[in-house]
Amino acid sequence: MKVQTKKQVVRCAWSEGDELMQQYHDEEWGVPNYDSQQLFEKLMLDGFQAGLSWLTILRKREAFRKAFKNFDPKKMAKLTEADIEKLMQNEGIIRSRSKIEAARGNAQAYLKMMEEGEDFSDFVWSFVKHKPIQYNGRTRLAKSPISEQLSKELKRRGFKFVGPVIVYAWMQAVGMVNDHSSDCYRLKECQS
Repeated sequence: MKVQTKKQVVRCAWSEGDELMQQYHDEEWGVPNYDSQQLFEKLMLDGFQAGLSWLTILRKREAFRKAFKNFDPKKMAKLTEADIEKLMQNEGIIRSRSKIEAARGNAQAYLKMMEEGEDFSDFVWSFVKHKPIQYNGRTRLAKSPISEQLSKELKRRGFKFVGPVIVYAWMQAVGMVNDHSSDCYRLKECQS
């Protein structure tokens, strides 16, 4: 009788060792996302991640969503100083005043873009001609000329915590760049 062995799934190395990271990798990371509010949420989370591990943010994501009213820019833009003080006491999120204030300011910048007729999704995706950049699975960048340009334009519009390294990580996360490793099973899936 022939014994069947379970085929091992190969993922990007950064996702191994934690079930939550694997789930994020398998279901979200690198999947093209064109929803403006979801893109905004992920950009805010990447800003909060600065200096920390992504796993820390993933574990706190639901608390962030609750604290920041599901990342609704209209509600976030109206955060008062009292609201910010309350958020500073919230142990479920990253309690950095500069990051919290930046999130409020970023919501205001996002709304200003919308008021001026500039859709957030169209704006950010225009930097890659509305189509994901497909790497060969061997590229390992911390930033790129495109992330530098997009970072500069976001800052010009009033966004903070959007340096080129943060923006590149975000571009990977939202599928603007397919940066799965060459042996990762998701590389080809995210190409289709």
